[in-house]
Amino acid sequence: MSGHSKWATTKHKKAAIDAKRGKLFAKMVKNIEVAARTGGGDPEGNPTLLDAIQKAKKNSVPLDNIERARKRGSGEEAGGADWQNIMLEGYAPGGVALLIECLTDNRNRATSDVRMAVTRNGGSMGDPGSVSYLFSRKGVVIVPKSETTEDELTMAVLDAGAEDVNDLGESFEVVSEATDLVPVRSALQEAGIEYDSAETSFLPSVEVPLDEENARKVMRVIDALEDSDDVQNVYSNADIPDEVLEKAS
Repeated sequence: MSGHSKWATTKHKKAAIDAKRGKLFAKMVKNIEVAARTGGGDPEGNPTLLDAIQKAKKNSVPLDNIERARKRGSGEEAGGADWQNIMLEGYAPGGVALLIECLTDNRNRATSDVRMAVTRNGGSMGDPGSVSYLFSRKGVVIVPKSETTEDELTMAVLDAGAEDVNDLGESFEVVSEATDLVPVRSALQEAGIEYDSAETSFLPSVEVPLDEENARKVMRVIDALEDSDDVQNVYSNADIPDEVLEKAS
């Protein structure tokens, strides 16, 4: 490969990564603004805001962006948008259920973008309630393995309401009822255990195992959805084995 071609390829890849990072930053800033609006602008008295700020900092969102979002949400600064939280449901190829969480200032645009991303990639939209019954709202805390052992982590969170501690490879996942997320997070802080993220999530009760072909199709749908500025999170019940995930990626 010539030097020019190599540089052009590198530039293209960097642009794609920067675009993804920009979208990630925008979504995190939006979360901070909404958390400040709904629970107040003081992170010490608003656990949701505190977690949103911590997550943004860990993902290198500039501090100025974080502070401006907090002020817009709390009303200290003008310019806050009227964000609405909407949940859409659908199916990806292979019979995989999709729960799509949007945070938007334009419901029609968000719905249209989601529908286009799903149907153009071989999926279909579902009616309200068609797949949501397959998911439960849970509190999920991700703890890096460098911070603790599984036994120490389990002891720290057991009395705070944790239901499961799962080994994810490079980190542990602590699962609780959504209402126990703050006590679990507080228990970790008291034990001096740092965590990467603490947030509510939707976990599937039934998973659909996929082969490589369907795994690629499902990942294509999810990538298309995550490219939308209005989509905050995409939850699925796809069960993709590690070796298939590696090939499909």
